[in-house]
Amino acid sequence: MAKSATDATLDTLLTYVATATSLSVCETAPTTRTEAVTTNMLATVAVTPGDGNGDFVIANDTSGRKLTIGEQATIEVINDGAADHIALTDDSNLLIVTTCTEQQLTDGNTVTVPAWKINVPDPV
Repeated sequence: MAKSATDATLDTLLTYVATATSLSVCETAPTTRTEAVTTNMLATVAVTPGDGNGDFVIANDTSGRKLTIGEQATIEVINDGAADHIALTDDSNLLIVTTCTEQQLTDGNTVTVPAWKINVPDPV
């Protein structure tokens, strides 16, 4: 018997992540929304939630579905530290955390987060 999942099934996770209203550049991996937006946050920017609204696009990928998060350019750095994680949050939840290339950030400068994607593979 073959394994399968519809695009709508795979998109459920991606659609939930695309409800994010904020992207934070963090020092160390946040485990809560509070850590993502205050304790570990070095820079943050508002994002527009929803598939196709500008910051998030859900589409086919070579082996399933993907959510592409658009580039966030020249985000103002408001805390000094070594950035190594990116977090997406909504008004009450930490939605997803990923790693980034570590770099030292200094208050008053800016940082750009390039476009990145989250993959949900088809069942195998």
